[in-house]
Amino acid sequence: MGERMGIEPLLEPRDAALLWLRGITAVALCLMLFVVAATASEKDMVMKDHATGTFEVKMASETVAGKTPVTGVSQMSIDKTFHGDLEGTSRGSMISAGDPKAGEAGYVALEMVTGTLKGRAGSFALMHKATMSGGGRAMDITVVPGSGTDALKGLAGTFVIRIDNGQHSYDFDYTLPK
Repeated sequence: MGERMGIEPLLEPRDAALLWLRGITAVALCLMLFVVAATASEKDMVMKDHATGTFEVKMASETVAGKTPVTGVSQMSIDKTFHGDLEGTSRGSMISAGDPKAGEAGYVALEMVTGTLKGRAGSFALMHKATMSGGGRAMDITVVPGSGTDALKGLAGTFVIRIDNGQHSYDFDYTLPK
């Protein structure tokens, strides 16, 4: 009974390992192609754009009912009217501290913008964080994730404020789903 009775092993152990490795490589390659295709389709679904214009701002001292103001901290209401690629209004609140007259201060703010952005109507929130010190300024204004409504749902971006001779203007780099 030294014969194998015509049954040969299908693969040698070394060949089986190579076949298994090739299979795993093929599966990994398919997964990578799937991820690349999904990423490409996500990029195709997002529109990048830029908006510019001007705005007027009105600020007034603000108090919170039942809360004693904190010494050294100011709270202000913000009301803006936007013109240009963004047509609309905003309302918000700002909290600041420091000595702006001496060039040393900072503020944080939230405002809710309602209007049309290049013809797309809805609303979204902007979050501000800014400081000034030693003659330098740092300002970061971003769209609050998940705050876009209606035709502005999914809006993301950064907002830059410029002030030249008392005139306020904005540059808004944003993305929106197509």
